[in-house]
Amino acid sequence: MTQLIRDVYDFHTHTFLTDGELSPIELIRRAVVNGYKAIAVTDHAGIHDQERILEVLVRECEVASREMGIIAVPGVELTHVPPHLIDDAAKKAKSLGAQIVIVHGETIKEPVAPGTNRAALASAYVDVLAHPGMLTEEEARLAKQRGIYLELTSRRGHSLTNGLVARTAMAAGANLVVDSDAHSPDDLHTPRLATSVALGAGLTTDQAMSALQGNPLALLKKLKRLPGPA
Repeated sequence: MTQLIRDVYDFHTHTFLTDGELSPIELIRRAVVNGYKAIAVTDHAGIHDQERILEVLVRECEVASREMGIIAVPGVELTHVPPHLIDDAAKKAKSLGAQIVIVHGETIKEPVAPGTNRAALASAYVDVLAHPGMLTEEEARLAKQRGIYLELTSRRGHSLTNGLVARTAMAAGANLVVDSDAHSPDDLHTPRLATSVALGAGLTTDQAMSALQGNPLALLKKLKRLPGPA
């Protein structure tokens, strides 16, 4: 398969602060070696554990961004939060220093509460809906309207619906990003793997390039990690 990209952008990863294997700084260092230009470190969070997680991630990402030649973005993945509390949880995360908030979508592999996708897409504080599972046309249109990015993932199990997510998002004009949901070193993307995830989901070459390069750059501008209009 043709490798479309040289630089990797990944907005969904985990460390040993929750269920990942590596410390934040080691995860970021390994990402640099894999060709990452930017990484978001987004450990699982609910409502009352955010302080513990973000106190570490904000500081470690500052060090990595300064010392390692990578854009390291601290954030959280709101996971199994009751849908009616997602907006408040996302707002709290941003107030504690999360530069990106993603929400664990309604993957077909886990018992995520129905309504989670829609609640995430209705929040002004959510940036990415991760592995949204059986994404509906209505949800994709809402993502487009709200400027929230939808994720294609290489995560085992969660990736089973990548094709549906890609088709539905493209039909609605919603923006896609390609993420690893990394929990271990072997989960991190390489340029070739990221390309394979995008093309394997059924995207055309132009659509894949948008998901792999154009949309990540636009998201980084939205997060104020790159200069220019969002």
